[in-house]
Amino acid sequence: MNNTTEVAAINELLEEQTKAIRTKNVTGAVKNYAPDVTVFDVVGPLQHPEGCASVAHRLEQWFSTFDPKKDLNFEQVELATTAGNNLAFSHSLNHVQATFANGGSLDMYWRETLNWEKTAGTWKITHTHSSVPFDPSTGKASTQLKP
Repeated sequence: MNNTTEVAAINELLEEQTKAIRTKNVTGAVKNYAPDVTVFDVVGPLQHPEGCASVAHRLEQWFSTFDPKKDLNFEQVELATTAGNNLAFSHSLNHVQATFANGGSLDMYWRETLNWEKTAGTWKITHTHSSVPFDPSTGKASTQLKP
């Protein structure tokens, strides 16, 4: 059964995380991650080292590729959250529009699923899986798809 109180709590955490990503605030962006989070990202390696520090490092790398004077246009589209009392998951299509430090631009969507666990009254992300579809005829990522 879906616990609407817990869904609201998780969605509020996601909104705070979205705001942190928009301003390239690494500390705020990783606040929801468990210390031993498992990460499957859209970029290699196949599986990133476990842990919140790994997520922070990856975000620092990603944020550094963008114009330091501009915030990111980041949003979660079609967010769906399901929660019980202590376990939950959310999934969304994430969208970013941004200017790279070299002047180029990025406008892409990717899929993200988050597994959540509530421990000592606090929700934390214990597993994250992000992906983009690929074109089987070319083997290349389909980063231009839009919902």
